[in-house]
Amino acid sequence: MFVAGIFTKRTTEHQDITGRLWYGVFLLFAFWLLVKGISNLPAPGVGLKQPIYPLFVSLLPHSSIVMILGLIILIMGLSFVLWARANLGTNWSGSVTYKENHELIKRGPYALVRHPIYTGLLLMFLGTAITIGNVGGFLGFPVLFISCWIKLKQEEALMIKHFKEGYMDYKKRVKALIPFVL
Repeated sequence: MFVAGIFTKRTTEHQDITGRLWYGVFLLFAFWLLVKGISNLPAPGVGLKQPIYPLFVSLLPHSSIVMILGLIILIMGLSFVLWARANLGTNWSGSVTYKENHELIKRGPYALVRHPIYTGLLLMFLGTAITIGNVGGFLGFPVLFISCWIKLKQEEALMIKHFKEGYMDYKKRVKALIPFVL
């Protein structure tokens, strides 16, 4: 995604560092909770030999069914992220920006939710938390949700500023993260 980001449109407006910090701190904390709960990380050199109690306490059994369920949710989330990214094309950015000749994308996954990349990231994190089954992952999920919610509110303010009624109509028709719910 980041390599493809090199080929995006030129940015004409971007958020300041304070805006990035608001959601970035929550994002980092969510992943810290997830990672610090992994007690037996099978990757050499990662240096996570000291998980933090109670983050590593298992909430789910380590069974094939639980792991397969988590993996299915993770793959669904990844697929949704990739589909959304493909539909955004050259409008994509990793931060809150407005691009030259920016388009309001309402097709593909954007017809289901206004922020499908965040929906996909949340599903990926949830799938990982289920697969690992520890307290850290399940505590990290609502923290990641807060990060996504902060960032989507920042993006929506920018979209309303530039697309006005077009975005307001879209917002009335399509939910933010969960189709027909939220």
